[in-house]
Amino acid sequence: MPTLSVFFGIIITMYREVGGRHNIPHFHAQYQDEEAAVSLDGDILEGALPKSKLKLVLAWAEIHKDDLEANWKLLSDGREFFRIDPLR
Repeated sequence: MPTLSVFFGIIITMYREVGGRHNIPHFHAQYQDEEAAVSLDGDILEGALPKSKLKLVLAWAEIHKDDLEANWKLLSDGREFFRIDPLR
């Protein structure tokens, strides 16, 4: 699964899901044993994260919305993704 970014112990991934269960552009955020699927609009599609980590993920996603959209298109087209700067 392509890792787009890592910050504060949170791993952000995105992968091509042809016919997947989430039919809208999204990414996955994992922290320890918890994971959430998050739409590019910031809605939680599935799963959960600790509240403090979710706030960081949503802030990062807002800052990098254009990069996330570009990566979604690249991966959907079967092309190579690019890494996104972590939250600092």
